[in-house]
Amino acid sequence: MAKQKPARRDPKTEALARDGALNPHPEAVRDTLFAGNPFFDARDLVQVRYEMVRRHQADRVPISDVASAFGVSRPTFYKAQSALADQGLAGLVPRQRGPKGGHKISAEVLAYIDQLRTTRPDLTVPQRVDAIATRFGVRVHRRSLERAMAPKKKPLDLP
Repeated sequence: MAKQKPARRDPKTEALARDGALNPHPEAVRDTLFAGNPFFDARDLVQVRYEMVRRHQADRVPISDVASAFGVSRPTFYKAQSALADQGLAGLVPRQRGPKGGHKISAEVLAYIDQLRTTRPDLTVPQRVDAIATRFGVRVHRRSLERAMAPKKKPLDLP
């Protein structure tokens, strides 16, 4: 049995993934610019979306043809076109979906958690979850409560 070579690290792919701009389907991009020119990278979602909108606006290619060549639906094209017009290139950077923070753990609930820590340090996390449910009528997940109770990291002091 032959040994498999370890996959080579690609810094650009890693950077795109870290920033949320890695195109999940680069193989779907069939536009000629991305086929033969190393400057154009189908893995770069922002570049793909920009070139897609530019192809329609500057080259006057019909939207259905552009969407097909770039491997997206027409609604996705319209969304990219609108985002570019409203916000510039920054509008093409994918945004995180879903809630951005703990929406059940309000400032009032945090104050209550701190109070419980002081007055009832013997309570377990599940008991604290039950106490929050009883007091506020909100069921908080155990891990959410643990994260809320964890000490906050201090930001680095930069000169």
